[in-house]
Amino acid sequence: MITVAGSINMDLVVTTDRTPNKGETLLGRDFQTNPGGKGANQAVAAARLGNTTNMIGHVGKDAFGVSLIENLTQQNVGTEYVKTKDGSSGIATITVAEGDNSIIVIPGANFSWELEEWKQYASIIQKSDVLILQLEIPLNVVEAFANMANKVGTTVILNPAPAQALPATLITLADYLTPNETECKELFGMKAEEAVAQFPNKLIVTEGEKGAVYHDGTSLMRIPGFPVKAVDTTGAGDTFNGALASAIAEGLTLKEAVSFANAAASLSVQHHGAQKGMPLREAVLQRLGELK
Repeated sequence: MITVAGSINMDLVVTTDRTPNKGETLLGRDFQTNPGGKGANQAVAAARLGNTTNMIGHVGKDAFGVSLIENLTQQNVGTEYVKTKDGSSGIATITVAEGDNSIIVIPGANFSWELEEWKQYASIIQKSDVLILQLEIPLNVVEAFANMANKVGTTVILNPAPAQALPATLITLADYLTPNETECKELFGMKAEEAVAQFPNKLIVTEGEKGAVYHDGTSLMRIPGFPVKAVDTTGAGDTFNGALASAIAEGLTLKEAVSFANAAASLSVQHHGAQKGMPLREAVLQRLGELK
């Protein structure tokens, strides 16, 4: 079983031919509202791959909050631990242009955590094989969840995004850290190849269509990606993390798990919307067969 503690947002997505320059107004091509948030995205990714998945998080007392919970339920994600808080739900404004995206996140209810509220979730974390965390909820809450999971032997995947300075204790508590190249440079001040050698079998750096890299304690491991024509990269990293958690929960080796996650992420970028493109298990296994 996989549990995700993190953000639940509504994504407000604008598609345009190019990103506007400062002070410039452009006509866009499309606008959509899509359920998102790194936490919810990762939960949906894991659930679509056939895993029992639960979400811990907050939504606001607004129409978005109702819709976000309904969506998680429809995606077979357990919502027993999703609370409705006063105020607005979290939102993310996303501009999609030239096959890539830029994002601004407004946390809303995702930051409405009461003192030691995290203790209410001890039972579900203890029952879980893997706990996925990100940084779109308060850092002290993330660290509390990681510490709780560590004490009961639940594997912790920390996706350190949006990138920010991390306490050394949190890095120690995480079994796996999964930044992309930019986040890795911001976190550790060095290139991926150098950074992974400092954290063998822990730091896994994603590199888009090139795949991912980690160090196995002896040598640098480059796990190739699956080059595809990207339609929308929103949610690709979240798909990677959900798939990585799925593979680890199922007992795959780290090399196998990263390859599985690469395949899932490559499928996700071929569709619009963070969650809409997240693949089912059969599609991932079919893509992995292309390596043979």
